[in-house]
Amino acid sequence: MCSTIPVRWDSQRVRNDQAGEQALPGLPGLVRSVRTPEFAGVVFHEVVAKSVLNRVPGGSPMPFGWTVNPYRGCTHACSYCLHGDTPVLMADGTTKPLAELKVGDRVYGTERRGNYRHYVPTEVLDHWSTVKPAHRVTVADGTQLIASGDHRFLTERGWKHVTGEVSGPDRRPHLTAGNKLMGTGRFAAPPKDTADYRRGYLCGVARGDGGGAPGSRASARVAEYVTGDLPLALPVEWPRTPTDEWRKGLLAGVFDADGTFSHRILRLPGLGPRALAAVVEALTAFGFQHAVEARRAPDGKVCVRVDGGLPEHLRLFHTVDPAATDKRAIDGAAIKSGARLGVVAVEPLGLDLPLFDITTGTGDFIANGVVSHNCFARNSHTYLDLDAGHDFDTQIVVKVNAAQVLSRQLAAPRWNREHVAMGTNTDPYQRAEGRYRLMPGIIRALASSGTPFSILTKGTILSRDLPDLVSAAADVPVGLGVSIALLDRAVQQSLEPGTPSPQARLELVRRITDAGLPCGVFIAPVLPGISDSVEQLDQLLGEVAAAGATGVTVLPLHLRPGAREWFAQWLAREHPTLVPLYRRIYGRSTTADVNYRRALASRIAPLVRRHGLAAGGSEPRWPAGSLPAGIPEARVSQEQLTLL
Repeated sequence: MCSTIPVRWDSQRVRNDQAGEQALPGLPGLVRSVRTPEFAGVVFHEVVAKSVLNRVPGGSPMPFGWTVNPYRGCTHACSYCLHGDTPVLMADGTTKPLAELKVGDRVYGTERRGNYRHYVPTEVLDHWSTVKPAHRVTVADGTQLIASGDHRFLTERGWKHVTGEVSGPDRRPHLTAGNKLMGTGRFAAPPKDTADYRRGYLCGVARGDGGGAPGSRASARVAEYVTGDLPLALPVEWPRTPTDEWRKGLLAGVFDADGTFSHRILRLPGLGPRALAAVVEALTAFGFQHAVEARRAPDGKVCVRVDGGLPEHLRLFHTVDPAATDKRAIDGAAIKSGARLGVVAVEPLGLDLPLFDITTGTGDFIANGVVSHNCFARNSHTYLDLDAGHDFDTQIVVKVNAAQVLSRQLAAPRWNREHVAMGTNTDPYQRAEGRYRLMPGIIRALASSGTPFSILTKGTILSRDLPDLVSAAADVPVGLGVSIALLDRAVQQSLEPGTPSPQARLELVRRITDAGLPCGVFIAPVLPGISDSVEQLDQLLGEVAAAGATGVTVLPLHLRPGAREWFAQWLAREHPTLVPLYRRIYGRSTTADVNYRRALASRIAPLVRRHGLAAGGSEPRWPAGSLPAGIPEARVSQEQLTLL
């Protein structure tokens, strides 16, 4: 989630200038923006850069002081650093991750009527992503929103940017601790489609007491549950000890059968004794405020009313996910609630992340229960021959003159020929390199100036430049590193879409070492319970050794802020039984706990020895061959290596 406002390429940092104008058309040095058939949905913004040599901040634990990044953004699209998982409230009452929205989707926005804003359906007009410095906004109810500093949220005192200053050129309204955001509060996670949920749903629809008259959508769901891939026999028995998923299914079925939501009142009527007891028990288990209404129907059935206002009604809908989305509309409801949305903290993450945004007809949308601003409709960028929708789904800034500028910088008398690293931020051998061919000139510039360098990559395009690298290694020390997480292609495609396969990367290692160059391999990230068994690690290390790797380092998953939310959802969806394991290993930390790290290290040590691979000491080190000869051994700092 981000706003797209003016940026300036200055020392390779994207920086804000003036709010409210467009970003890329005003980008100094912009030559052109192009798209090609082989990169569907990707726009390359070609710039003439003034500098490509970046100094690493003082005090960094990195074993180098300088980096070169010819690209900003990455067509490898590794899911470890994507976080478009912010749930957006759709016009049918459901939610969808921000990254998955499409032009034409219907969502909720707001419009002012008198003294209040009210929720109204609106259409998604544009959808795009960009790479910008990310910040985390934490509010009192525990909601965490990852956004750029330019993004704006609605507060009780109007729209405010995530960051700003009280004076000077960067002065603008911005969030501070104590500001109250406007909205309903964070959205609940949807239920899992399990057998227990399905059984509960069928019990809720039929109820066994003569109640229930499901509409068309509920009838379609019932038919799917009874005759689908995992058919359930009817009648479904009611459990003696219900699970949470059964409870969610029950409440969804009861609402679909007879439930009503009108005039901001949510009722579950027509309940006989058994259904009433089960509904009350389920609502209590999930902490919903409710009341059994005194009035009784002629047949002796009763009605349960769910209280708490719109925040609780939305929480119920999202928690149980009834099929009857037509009964979940909140059109016209005023934006006022007692949700605990006071800002607790606004923190920079120290990372440039892909951040998504949309433009809607109302100029805003509801992001995880908070009213979020669209900064502008992007139709005016069409004079760059770009359309206003999919062309901005991915934006890659390319420093087309990188080799020439680097040659000039390296020729300066003050240049001391220090180690220069590439691939620590964005991959220099991402797919775009096949089109722009920037690296051969960069390699030659470094070698001719006597500058040692290293490259860390997932990209097999590096094999194209092996002759240049061999030639460079005759003049300066060269280190090469390749990242390989696991061998399972299906899991790799899910976690690292757009990257070369594990087998292709192993072949890259083989070609590098066959050319007489060193190559260290980072086995990263190791996923607890998914890719960390002795058998899996033994097989991978065997393949790495057979490819001729000169060293190896094994690193467990590192859950950066902004990535952990996406990963948590992925884990719950793909490996729900592992959720308790990850909670135990990671808790609220970005790193695995010390017990897991020690266990992994003890598991790895004999395997590394068995396969004759060089490895560091008791803590992860840069693998042999990944740094230029003569550079002292160094500990790996995953916090500062986005490729790992």
